[in-house]
Amino acid sequence: MAENTEIISTQVTQYSKTQDFVALGKLRLASLVVFSAVLGYLIALPSLAHFDWVSFLALIFGGFLVTASSNAFNQIWERNLDIKMDRTKDRPVAAGRLSVKEAIIFSVLSGAIGEVLLFMLNPLSGALGLLAMVMYVLLYTPLKTISPVAVFVGAFPGSIPPMLGYIAVTGEFGWFPGVLFLTQFFWQFPHFWAIAWNIHDDYLKAGFQLLPSKSGRTKASAFQIFIYSAALIPIGVLPCIQLTPEMQPLCSPYAAIVLIPLGLMKMFPAMRLYQTLDKKYARQLMFGSFIYLPVAQLAYYFFKL
Repeated sequence: MAENTEIISTQVTQYSKTQDFVALGKLRLASLVVFSAVLGYLIALPSLAHFDWVSFLALIFGGFLVTASSNAFNQIWERNLDIKMDRTKDRPVAAGRLSVKEAIIFSVLSGAIGEVLLFMLNPLSGALGLLAMVMYVLLYTPLKTISPVAVFVGAFPGSIPPMLGYIAVTGEFGWFPGVLFLTQFFWQFPHFWAIAWNIHDDYLKAGFQLLPSKSGRTKASAFQIFIYSAALIPIGVLPCIQLTPEMQPLCSPYAAIVLIPLGLMKMFPAMRLYQTLDKKYARQLMFGSFIYLPVAQLAYYFFKL
């Protein structure tokens, strides 16, 4: 009986460890990142006849592992700050369920394997994955306690996935991967600031200054959130516009039928947030952002030229 109890206890411990490593890599967040990369990959394909399972799976697993590594390094770096905030105090390293050594091993192995897979696609894809990881860990993470400019810096690695997915197919930079980067870049500001608006008090416990104005939940911050939300409407339809005779659009104008209402869905709660400073509109903006990005990228794919 004692032996059976010991076996069950070991199994529970192993299961808990697995859960902690999943939490360390933030695999749910990583899946959203990989989704953007996958859509970039599919948009770049001339046709499904060019689809290649080997490169597709290398992109998925490479993206997952590099993102998980970045998230884990972030938790290692911020473990003494995470324990001060309600939303993060139960993270595995902050709570002591995983040691720093265990987390470092996980981060290094995940990052190394992920980078090998991305470099297998082509050198540019590997370089972009490495750049995203370095900027997220070594620039964005330490800046969070220094200045709101951290959000601007963090938007760069956060915008790389769709561009990386596109370049995984083409192997080169260009207007199309650049415009995919740009739309995700502008999307991030109202999305992240909406989250920061709701948990601003918790962020302050760790010394994070992440709203656009250091004054906090004020008209100054809300105004910038509104401006970036409104700007996403013309930027979102940019891939559907032929700017010059030589520069072909990425998708047909019909995509705007989807993209403009999506942009308005973000702009309206941002406007109401500016008018009222009510957290419920920040929550509406946050949930609208979760809808906006995948639907917009699917529109680029289904209406692509």
